Amino acid sequence: MKRKANVDYQQVGKEYLEHRQLRKGAAGWVLLAGLGVAYVISGDFAGWNFGLAEGGWGGLLIATVLMATMYTCMVFGLAELASAIPVAGAGYGFARRALGPLGGFATGTAILIEYAIAPAAIATFIGGYVEALGLFGLTSSWPVYLACYVIFVGIHLYGVGEALRLTMVITAIAVVALVVFVIAMIPQFSADKLFDIVPTSAAGANEFIPFGYAGVLGALVYGIWFFLAVEGVPLAAEEARDPQKDMPRGIITAMLILLGFAALMLVFAPGGAGSSTIANSDNPLPEALRTALGGGTWVADFVNYVGLAGLVASFFSIVYAYSRQLFALSRAGYLPRFLSVTGSRKTPYLALIVPATVGFLLAAITKNGALLINIAVFGATVSYVLMMLAHIVLRVREPGLVRPYRTPGGIVTTSVALVLAVAAVIATFIVDELAAAITAGIFVIAIAYFWFYSRHHLVASAPEEEFAAIHQAESELS
Repeated sequence: MKRKANVDYQQVGKEYLEHRQLRKGAAGWVLLAGLGVAYVISGDFAGWNFGLAEGGWGGLLIATVLMATMYTCMVFGLAELASAIPVAGAGYGFARRALGPLGGFATGTAILIEYAIAPAAIATFIGGYVEALGLFGLTSSWPVYLACYVIFVGIHLYGVGEALRLTMVITAIAVVALVVFVIAMIPQFSADKLFDIVPTSAAGANEFIPFGYAGVLGALVYGIWFFLAVEGVPLAAEEARDPQKDMPRGIITAMLILLGFAALMLVFAPGGAGSSTIANSDNPLPEALRTALGGGTWVADFVNYVGLAGLVASFFSIVYAYSRQLFALSRAGYLPRFLSVTGSRKTPYLALIVPATVGFLLAAITKNGALLINIAVFGATVSYVLMMLAHIVLRVREPGLVRPYRTPGGIVTTSVALVLAVAAVIATFIVDELAAAITAGIFVIAIAYFWFYSRHHLVASAPEEEFAAIHQAESELS
Protein backbone atom coordinates (compact mmCIF):
# COMPACT_ATOMS: atom_id res chain seq x y z
CA MET A 1 0.00 0.00 0.00
CA LYS A 2 1.42 3.42 -0.99
CA ARG A 3 0.45 6.66 0.75
CA LYS A 4 0.19 9.92 -1.15
CA ALA A 5 -1.72 13.20 -0.60
CA ASN A 6 -3.54 11.93 2.52
CA VAL A 7 -4.81 8.85 0.71
CA ASP A 8 -3.59 5.28 0.45
CA TYR A 9 -3.24 3.52 -2.89
CA GLN A 10 -3.51 -0.23 -3.15
CA GLN A 11 -1.76 -2.22 -5.84
CA VAL A 12 -4.01 -4.23 -8.16
CA GLY A 13 -3.19 -6.81 -10.81
CA LYS A 14 -3.39 -6.28 -14.56
CA GLU A 15 -6.66 -8.22 -14.65
CA TYR A 16 -8.33 -5.55 -12.47
CA LEU A 17 -8.63 -3.04 -15.31
CA GLU A 18 -9.16 -5.80 -17.88
CA HIS A 19 -12.45 -6.56 -16.12
CA ARG A 20 -13.37 -2.87 -16.11
CA GLN A 21 -13.19 -1.80 -19.75
CA LEU A 22 -15.73 0.19 -21.72
CA ARG A 23 -16.32 -0.14 -25.45
CA LYS A 24 -13.96 2.22 -27.26
CA GLY A 25 -15.00 4.22 -30.32
CA ALA A 26 -18.74 3.69 -29.90
CA ALA A 27 -19.74 7.34 -30.30
CA GLY A 28 -18.83 10.14 -32.70
CA TRP A 29 -19.70 13.79 -32.13
CA VAL A 30 -23.19 13.48 -33.66
CA LEU A 31 -24.15 10.74 -31.21
CA LEU A 32 -22.63 12.77 -28.39
CA ALA A 33 -24.69 15.82 -29.39
CA GLY A 34 -27.78 13.62 -29.54
CA LEU A 35 -26.95 12.28 -26.09
CA GLY A 36 -26.69 15.82 -24.74
CA VAL A 37 -30.09 16.78 -26.16
CA ALA A 38 -31.63 13.52 -24.92
CA TYR A 39 -30.45 14.17 -21.36
CA VAL A 40 -32.42 17.40 -21.28
CA ILE A 41 -35.34 17.22 -23.67
CA SER A 42 -37.94 16.10 -21.14
CA GLY A 43 -37.48 19.52 -19.52
CA ASP A 44 -39.02 21.14 -22.60
CA PHE A 45 -42.21 19.13 -22.16
CA ALA A 46 -42.84 19.75 -18.47
CA GLY A 47 -41.34 21.27 -15.35
CA TRP A 48 -40.10 24.63 -16.61
CA ASN A 49 -43.63 26.01 -16.56
CA PHE A 50 -43.78 25.90 -12.75
CA GLY A 51 -41.43 28.87 -12.93
CA LEU A 52 -44.39 30.89 -14.19
CA ALA A 53 -46.12 30.23 -10.87
CA GLU A 54 -42.98 31.33 -9.01
CA GLY A 55 -41.98 34.43 -10.96
CA GLY A 56 -44.49 35.12 -13.73
CA TRP A 57 -43.36 35.25 -17.35
CA GLY A 58 -40.89 38.08 -16.80
CA GLY A 59 -39.41 36.42 -13.74
CA LEU A 60 -39.00 33.12 -15.57
CA LEU A 61 -37.52 34.93 -18.58
CA ILE A 62 -34.86 36.57 -16.39
CA ALA A 63 -34.19 33.27 -14.62
CA THR A 64 -33.90 31.39 -17.91
CA VAL A 65 -31.53 33.96 -19.40
CA LEU A 66 -29.33 33.73 -16.30
CA MET A 67 -29.35 29.92 -16.31
CA ALA A 68 -28.77 29.82 -20.07
CA THR A 69 -25.74 32.05 -19.51
CA MET A 70 -24.52 29.78 -16.72
CA TYR A 71 -24.89 26.61 -18.76
CA THR A 72 -23.36 28.11 -21.90
CA CYS A 73 -20.30 29.34 -20.00
CA MET A 74 -20.09 26.02 -18.17
CA VAL A 75 -20.32 24.00 -21.38
CA PHE A 76 -17.39 25.94 -22.86
CA GLY A 77 -15.40 25.14 -19.73
CA LEU A 78 -16.38 21.48 -19.76
CA ALA A 79 -15.51 21.20 -23.46
CA GLU A 80 -11.96 22.23 -22.58
CA LEU A 81 -11.71 19.92 -19.58
CA ALA A 82 -13.14 16.95 -21.48
CA SER A 83 -10.66 17.39 -24.32
CA ALA A 84 -7.73 17.69 -21.91
CA ILE A 85 -8.79 14.95 -19.46
CA PRO A 86 -10.93 12.49 -21.47
CA VAL A 87 -11.99 10.01 -18.77
CA ALA A 88 -15.27 8.30 -17.88
CA GLY A 89 -15.25 10.07 -14.52
CA ALA A 90 -15.73 13.44 -16.25
CA GLY A 91 -16.52 15.96 -13.48
CA TYR A 92 -14.98 13.74 -10.83
CA GLY A 93 -11.82 13.38 -12.95
CA PHE A 94 -11.58 17.13 -13.57
CA ALA A 95 -12.03 18.03 -9.91
CA ARG A 96 -9.71 15.20 -8.81
CA ARG A 97 -6.89 16.74 -10.81
CA ALA A 98 -7.59 20.29 -9.61
CA LEU A 99 -8.94 19.89 -6.08
CA GLY A 100 -7.47 16.62 -4.85
CA PRO A 101 -9.13 13.33 -3.85
CA LEU A 102 -11.73 14.85 -1.52
CA GLY A 103 -12.74 17.51 -4.05
CA GLY A 104 -12.94 14.91 -6.79
CA PHE A 105 -15.04 12.56 -4.69
CA ALA A 106 -17.37 15.38 -3.59
CA THR A 107 -17.89 16.39 -7.22
CA GLY A 108 -18.49 12.81 -8.32
CA THR A 109 -20.95 12.31 -5.48
CA ALA A 110 -22.90 15.44 -6.44
CA ILE A 111 -23.08 14.28 -10.06
CA LEU A 112 -24.11 10.78 -9.00
CA ILE A 113 -26.91 12.19 -6.83
CA GLU A 114 -28.16 14.19 -9.80
CA TYR A 115 -28.11 11.31 -12.26
CA ALA A 116 -29.25 8.53 -9.94
CA ILE A 117 -32.26 10.48 -8.63
CA ALA A 118 -33.37 12.18 -11.88
CA PRO A 119 -34.52 8.94 -13.60
CA ALA A 120 -36.69 8.14 -10.57
CA ALA A 121 -38.33 11.55 -10.89
CA ILE A 122 -38.80 11.13 -14.64
CA ALA A 123 -40.28 7.66 -14.06
CA THR A 124 -42.99 9.24 -11.90
CA PHE A 125 -43.73 11.72 -14.69
CA ILE A 126 -43.93 8.91 -17.25
CA GLY A 127 -46.24 6.97 -14.93
CA GLY A 128 -48.50 9.96 -14.48
CA TYR A 129 -48.49 10.59 -18.23
CA VAL A 130 -49.49 6.99 -19.00
CA GLU A 131 -52.13 6.96 -16.29
CA ALA A 132 -53.60 10.30 -17.42
CA LEU A 133 -53.83 9.05 -21.00
CA GLY A 134 -55.70 5.96 -19.80
CA LEU A 135 -53.18 3.62 -21.38
CA PHE A 136 -53.30 -0.08 -20.43
CA GLY A 137 -56.14 0.58 -17.97
CA LEU A 138 -53.65 1.35 -15.17
CA THR A 139 -54.88 2.91 -11.94
CA SER A 140 -51.47 2.82 -10.26
CA SER A 141 -48.18 3.91 -11.81
CA TRP A 142 -45.69 1.58 -10.14
CA PRO A 143 -45.88 -1.02 -12.97
CA VAL A 144 -44.82 1.77 -15.34
CA TYR A 145 -41.85 2.63 -13.14
CA LEU A 146 -40.82 -1.02 -13.10
CA ALA A 147 -41.25 -1.38 -16.86
CA CYS A 148 -39.12 1.74 -17.49
CA TYR A 149 -36.23 0.44 -15.47
CA VAL A 150 -36.41 -3.16 -16.70
CA ILE A 151 -36.72 -2.31 -20.41
CA PHE A 152 -34.33 0.61 -20.66
CA VAL A 153 -31.66 -0.69 -18.31
CA GLY A 154 -31.88 -3.96 -20.26
CA ILE A 155 -31.10 -2.14 -23.51
CA HIS A 156 -28.09 -0.46 -21.90
CA LEU A 157 -26.88 -3.84 -20.69
CA TYR A 158 -26.98 -5.07 -24.28
CA GLY A 159 -24.46 -2.50 -25.48
CA VAL A 160 -23.56 1.17 -25.49
CA GLY A 161 -23.57 1.59 -29.29
CA GLU A 162 -27.07 0.17 -29.60
CA ALA A 163 -28.27 2.23 -26.63
CA LEU A 164 -26.92 5.51 -28.02
CA ARG A 165 -28.41 4.89 -31.46
CA LEU A 166 -31.81 4.15 -29.91
CA THR A 167 -31.44 7.31 -27.85
CA MET A 168 -31.03 9.27 -31.09
CA VAL A 169 -34.22 7.77 -32.54
CA ILE A 170 -36.31 8.49 -29.44
CA THR A 171 -34.91 12.01 -29.19
CA ALA A 172 -35.69 12.69 -32.87
CA ILE A 173 -39.32 11.70 -32.26
CA ALA A 174 -39.50 14.07 -29.30
CA VAL A 175 -37.99 16.90 -31.38
CA VAL A 176 -40.72 16.36 -34.01
CA ALA A 177 -43.36 16.83 -31.29
CA LEU A 178 -41.76 20.11 -30.19
CA VAL A 179 -41.58 21.40 -33.77
CA VAL A 180 -45.23 20.52 -34.39
CA PHE A 181 -46.18 22.30 -31.16
CA VAL A 182 -44.39 25.51 -32.15
CA ILE A 183 -45.89 25.54 -35.67
CA ALA A 184 -49.39 25.11 -34.23
CA MET A 185 -48.90 27.87 -31.63
CA ILE A 186 -47.37 30.57 -33.83
CA PRO A 187 -50.77 31.79 -35.19
CA GLN A 188 -52.18 31.85 -31.64
CA PHE A 189 -49.39 33.97 -30.17
CA SER A 190 -50.18 37.26 -28.43
CA ALA A 191 -47.75 39.20 -26.26
CA ASP A 192 -50.62 40.13 -23.91
CA LYS A 193 -51.03 36.46 -22.94
CA LEU A 194 -47.50 36.41 -21.56
CA PHE A 195 -48.44 38.92 -18.87
CA ASP A 196 -51.87 37.66 -17.77
CA ILE A 197 -50.80 36.88 -14.18
CA VAL A 198 -52.04 39.60 -11.81
CA PRO A 199 -49.21 41.36 -9.93
CA THR A 200 -49.01 40.72 -6.19
CA SER A 201 -47.98 43.07 -3.38
CA ALA A 202 -44.46 41.56 -3.19
CA ALA A 203 -41.45 43.87 -3.28
CA GLY A 204 -40.74 44.97 -6.85
CA ALA A 205 -43.90 43.35 -8.24
CA ASN A 206 -45.30 44.67 -11.51
CA GLU A 207 -46.88 43.31 -14.68
CA PHE A 208 -43.52 41.99 -15.91
CA ILE A 209 -42.48 40.29 -12.65
CA PRO A 210 -45.83 39.82 -10.84
CA PHE A 211 -44.23 38.08 -7.84
CA GLY A 212 -41.47 40.62 -7.41
CA TYR A 213 -37.74 40.11 -6.95
CA ALA A 214 -38.18 37.03 -4.77
CA GLY A 215 -40.15 35.44 -7.59
CA VAL A 216 -37.19 35.83 -9.95
CA LEU A 217 -34.96 33.99 -7.46
CA GLY A 218 -37.58 31.25 -7.03
CA ALA A 219 -37.84 30.84 -10.80
CA LEU A 220 -34.10 30.14 -11.17
CA VAL A 221 -34.64 26.47 -10.32
CA TYR A 222 -37.13 26.10 -13.15
CA GLY A 223 -34.92 27.91 -15.64
CA ILE A 224 -32.44 25.12 -14.93
CA TRP A 225 -34.91 22.51 -16.21
CA PHE A 226 -34.38 23.70 -19.77
CA PHE A 227 -30.72 22.59 -19.57
CA LEU A 228 -30.30 20.20 -16.64
CA ALA A 229 -27.93 17.27 -17.38
CA VAL A 230 -26.32 18.50 -20.62
CA GLU A 231 -23.09 18.50 -18.60
CA GLY A 232 -23.25 14.69 -18.70
CA VAL A 233 -21.84 14.45 -22.24
CA PRO A 234 -18.20 14.16 -21.03
CA LEU A 235 -19.13 10.95 -19.19
CA ALA A 236 -18.92 9.25 -22.60
CA ALA A 237 -15.27 10.28 -23.08
CA GLU A 238 -13.80 6.78 -22.91
CA GLU A 239 -16.37 5.52 -25.44
CA ALA A 240 -15.92 8.37 -27.92
CA ARG A 241 -14.01 7.85 -31.18
CA ASP A 242 -11.86 10.95 -30.82
CA PRO A 243 -12.64 12.61 -27.48
CA GLN A 244 -10.25 15.52 -28.01
CA LYS A 245 -12.29 16.64 -31.03
CA ASP A 246 -15.66 14.94 -30.53
CA MET A 247 -16.31 16.09 -26.97
CA PRO A 248 -16.20 19.87 -27.63
CA ARG A 249 -18.21 19.54 -30.87
CA GLY A 250 -20.79 17.26 -29.28
CA ILE A 251 -21.50 19.18 -26.09
CA ILE A 252 -21.46 22.63 -27.73
CA THR A 253 -23.81 21.50 -30.52
CA ALA A 254 -26.18 20.02 -27.95
CA MET A 255 -26.18 23.27 -25.98
CA LEU A 256 -26.99 25.36 -29.06
CA ILE A 257 -29.97 23.11 -29.86
CA LEU A 258 -31.22 23.31 -26.27
CA LEU A 259 -30.95 27.10 -26.23
CA GLY A 260 -33.15 27.24 -29.32
CA PHE A 261 -35.85 24.98 -27.89
CA ALA A 262 -35.81 26.79 -24.53
CA ALA A 263 -36.51 30.09 -26.28
CA LEU A 264 -39.31 28.58 -28.39
CA MET A 265 -41.06 26.93 -25.42
CA LEU A 266 -40.75 29.98 -23.21
CA VAL A 267 -42.29 32.25 -25.84
CA PHE A 268 -44.93 30.20 -27.63
CA ALA A 269 -46.42 28.04 -24.86
CA PRO A 270 -47.47 30.91 -22.56
CA GLY A 271 -47.78 33.31 -25.50
CA GLY A 272 -50.33 31.04 -27.18
CA ALA A 273 -52.37 29.92 -24.18
CA GLY A 274 -51.58 32.39 -21.40
CA SER A 275 -49.04 32.14 -18.61
CA SER A 276 -51.73 31.59 -15.97
CA THR A 277 -53.18 28.66 -17.93
CA ILE A 278 -50.07 26.49 -17.85
CA ALA A 279 -48.33 27.79 -14.71
CA ASN A 280 -49.30 24.77 -12.61
CA SER A 281 -49.85 22.16 -15.32
CA ASP A 282 -48.24 18.72 -15.22
CA ASN A 283 -48.74 18.52 -18.98
CA PRO A 284 -48.27 22.10 -20.20
CA LEU A 285 -47.80 21.68 -23.95
CA PRO A 286 -50.99 19.68 -24.70
CA GLU A 287 -52.91 21.90 -22.27
CA ALA A 288 -51.61 25.00 -24.04
CA LEU A 289 -52.72 23.59 -27.41
CA ARG A 290 -56.18 22.66 -26.16
CA THR A 291 -56.65 26.11 -24.65
CA ALA A 292 -55.32 28.02 -27.66
CA LEU A 293 -57.09 25.92 -30.29
CA GLY A 294 -60.34 25.50 -28.40
CA GLY A 295 -60.76 21.98 -27.04
CA GLY A 296 -59.37 18.64 -28.09
CA THR A 297 -57.57 18.60 -31.43
CA TRP A 298 -55.41 16.06 -33.20
CA VAL A 299 -52.40 18.32 -32.70
CA ALA A 300 -52.87 18.32 -28.92
CA ASP A 301 -53.33 14.55 -28.92
CA PHE A 302 -50.26 14.10 -31.11
CA VAL A 303 -48.07 16.22 -28.84
CA ASN A 304 -49.58 14.48 -25.81
CA TYR A 305 -48.72 10.98 -27.00
CA VAL A 306 -45.47 11.71 -28.81
CA GLY A 307 -44.38 13.94 -25.93
CA LEU A 308 -43.99 10.76 -23.95
CA ALA A 309 -40.91 10.14 -26.12
CA GLY A 310 -39.27 13.21 -24.57
CA LEU A 311 -39.63 11.78 -21.08
CA VAL A 312 -38.41 8.39 -22.26
CA ALA A 313 -35.39 9.94 -24.02
CA SER A 314 -34.23 11.71 -20.88
CA PHE A 315 -34.86 8.69 -18.68
CA PHE A 316 -33.02 6.41 -21.08
CA SER A 317 -29.99 8.65 -21.50
CA ILE A 318 -29.58 9.60 -17.83
CA VAL A 319 -29.46 5.89 -16.97
CA TYR A 320 -26.34 5.86 -19.15
CA ALA A 321 -24.92 8.85 -17.26
CA TYR A 322 -25.35 7.47 -13.77
CA SER A 323 -23.80 4.15 -14.75
CA ARG A 324 -20.66 5.82 -16.09
CA GLN A 325 -20.22 8.08 -13.08
CA LEU A 326 -20.69 5.17 -10.69
CA PHE A 327 -18.37 3.03 -12.84
CA ALA A 328 -15.57 5.60 -12.64
CA LEU A 329 -15.86 6.20 -8.88
CA SER A 330 -15.95 2.46 -8.24
CA ARG A 331 -13.04 1.67 -10.60
CA ALA A 332 -10.86 4.13 -8.68
CA GLY A 333 -11.90 2.67 -5.32
CA TYR A 334 -13.94 5.62 -4.03
CA LEU A 335 -17.01 3.38 -4.00
CA PRO A 336 -17.13 -0.44 -3.69
CA ARG A 337 -15.00 -1.87 -6.51
CA PHE A 338 -17.39 -4.63 -7.54
CA LEU A 339 -19.75 -1.99 -8.94
CA SER A 340 -17.35 -1.22 -11.83
CA VAL A 341 -17.00 -4.75 -13.24
CA THR A 342 -17.98 -4.88 -16.92
CA GLY A 343 -19.48 -7.85 -18.77
CA SER A 344 -18.71 -9.42 -22.12
CA ARG A 345 -20.41 -6.54 -23.95
CA LYS A 346 -18.24 -3.97 -22.12
CA THR A 347 -21.11 -2.54 -20.07
CA PRO A 348 -20.87 -1.95 -16.29
CA TYR A 349 -23.84 -4.12 -15.42
CA LEU A 350 -23.89 -3.60 -11.64
CA ALA A 351 -23.42 0.15 -12.09
CA LEU A 352 -26.59 0.01 -14.19
CA ILE A 353 -28.64 -2.36 -12.02
CA VAL A 354 -27.92 -1.16 -8.46
CA PRO A 355 -28.97 2.52 -8.95
CA ALA A 356 -31.95 1.30 -11.01
CA THR A 357 -33.16 -0.75 -8.07
CA VAL A 358 -32.76 2.20 -5.71
CA GLY A 359 -34.45 4.53 -8.20
CA PHE A 360 -37.43 2.23 -8.67
CA LEU A 361 -37.93 1.97 -4.92
CA LEU A 362 -37.71 5.76 -4.51
CA ALA A 363 -40.26 6.32 -7.29
CA ALA A 364 -42.64 3.62 -6.02
CA ILE A 365 -42.45 4.70 -2.37
CA THR A 366 -42.47 8.50 -2.67
CA LYS A 367 -44.41 8.95 -5.94
CA ASN A 368 -43.19 12.53 -5.63
CA GLY A 369 -41.48 13.60 -8.83
CA ALA A 370 -41.14 17.23 -7.72
CA LEU A 371 -39.23 16.30 -4.56
CA LEU A 372 -36.99 13.87 -6.43
CA ILE A 373 -36.15 16.31 -9.21
CA ASN A 374 -35.34 19.04 -6.68
CA ILE A 375 -32.90 16.67 -4.96
CA ALA A 376 -31.34 16.04 -8.36
CA VAL A 377 -31.15 19.77 -9.11
CA PHE A 378 -29.48 20.50 -5.78
CA GLY A 379 -26.83 17.84 -6.46
CA ALA A 380 -26.34 19.24 -9.96
CA THR A 381 -25.80 22.83 -8.85
CA VAL A 382 -23.24 21.78 -6.23
CA SER A 383 -21.34 19.87 -8.93
CA TYR A 384 -21.40 22.94 -11.20
CA VAL A 385 -19.70 25.04 -8.52
CA LEU A 386 -16.97 22.44 -8.05
CA MET A 387 -16.40 21.79 -11.78
CA MET A 388 -16.08 25.48 -12.61
CA LEU A 389 -13.71 25.92 -9.68
CA ALA A 390 -11.69 23.01 -11.11
CA HIS A 391 -11.43 24.73 -14.50
CA ILE A 392 -10.21 27.96 -12.92
CA VAL A 393 -7.67 26.19 -10.69
CA LEU A 394 -6.26 24.16 -13.60
CA ARG A 395 -5.95 27.24 -15.80
CA VAL A 396 -4.00 29.05 -13.07
CA ARG A 397 -1.96 26.13 -11.75
CA GLU A 398 -1.34 24.17 -14.95
CA PRO A 399 -1.11 26.60 -17.86
CA GLY A 400 1.00 24.05 -19.74
CA LEU A 401 -1.65 21.31 -19.69
CA VAL A 402 -2.36 20.19 -23.26
CA ARG A 403 -5.80 21.56 -24.14
CA PRO A 404 -6.97 20.56 -27.65
CA TYR A 405 -9.91 22.92 -27.12
CA ARG A 406 -9.69 26.15 -25.14
CA THR A 407 -12.63 27.95 -23.53
CA PRO A 408 -13.41 31.30 -25.20
CA GLY A 409 -12.71 33.95 -22.58
CA GLY A 410 -10.79 31.54 -20.37
CA ILE A 411 -11.39 31.82 -16.63
CA VAL A 412 -13.59 34.90 -17.09
CA THR A 413 -16.15 32.67 -18.81
CA THR A 414 -16.06 29.97 -16.16
CA SER A 415 -16.05 32.57 -13.37
CA VAL A 416 -19.39 33.81 -14.68
CA ALA A 417 -20.67 30.24 -14.57
CA LEU A 418 -19.28 29.81 -11.04
CA VAL A 419 -21.04 32.90 -9.67
CA LEU A 420 -24.35 31.92 -11.26
CA ALA A 421 -23.98 28.33 -10.01
CA VAL A 422 -23.58 29.60 -6.44
CA ALA A 423 -26.76 31.65 -6.90
CA ALA A 424 -28.52 28.54 -8.21
CA VAL A 425 -27.47 26.54 -5.13
CA ILE A 426 -28.94 29.25 -2.89
CA ALA A 427 -32.14 29.42 -4.94
CA THR A 428 -32.59 25.65 -4.84
CA PHE A 429 -32.25 25.67 -1.05
CA ILE A 430 -34.87 28.43 -0.78
CA VAL A 431 -37.36 26.71 -3.09
CA ASP A 432 -37.21 23.28 -1.43
CA GLU A 433 -35.53 23.06 1.97
CA LEU A 434 -36.50 19.39 2.36
CA ALA A 435 -34.79 18.40 -0.90
CA ALA A 436 -31.70 20.39 0.11
CA ALA A 437 -31.63 18.74 3.53
CA ILE A 438 -31.94 15.24 2.03
CA THR A 439 -29.13 15.98 -0.41
CA ALA A 440 -26.95 17.36 2.37
CA GLY A 441 -27.60 14.19 4.38
CA ILE A 442 -26.48 12.01 1.47
CA PHE A 443 -23.32 14.12 1.16
CA VAL A 444 -22.49 13.71 4.84
CA ILE A 445 -22.83 9.92 4.59
CA ALA A 446 -20.74 9.81 1.40
CA ILE A 447 -17.96 12.01 2.80
CA ALA A 448 -17.86 9.90 5.99
CA TYR A 449 -17.45 6.76 3.85
CA PHE A 450 -14.61 8.42 1.96
CA TRP A 451 -12.85 9.70 5.05
CA PHE A 452 -13.02 6.55 7.13
CA TYR A 453 -12.73 3.90 4.42
CA SER A 454 -12.35 4.53 0.72
CA ARG A 455 -9.48 7.04 0.87
CA HIS A 456 -7.41 4.19 2.27
CA HIS A 457 -8.31 1.82 -0.60
CA LEU A 458 -7.86 3.83 -3.81
CA VAL A 459 -6.57 2.37 -7.08
CA ALA A 460 -3.57 4.21 -8.49
CA SER A 461 -3.93 2.72 -11.98
CA ALA A 462 -7.47 4.07 -12.54
CA PRO A 463 -7.28 6.64 -15.38
CA GLU A 464 -8.52 9.56 -13.27
CA GLU A 465 -5.95 8.82 -10.58
CA GLU A 466 -3.17 8.37 -13.16
CA PHE A 467 -3.83 11.83 -14.59
CA ALA A 468 -3.41 13.31 -11.12
CA ALA A 469 -0.36 11.15 -10.33
CA ILE A 470 1.42 12.20 -13.55
CA HIS A 471 0.88 15.86 -12.70
CA GLN A 472 2.19 15.36 -9.17
CA ALA A 473 5.28 13.53 -10.44
CA GLU A 474 5.99 16.30 -12.94
CA SER A 475 5.62 18.91 -10.19
CA GLU A 476 8.06 17.05 -7.94
CA LEU A 477 10.61 16.80 -10.77
CA SER A 478 10.42 20.48 -11.50
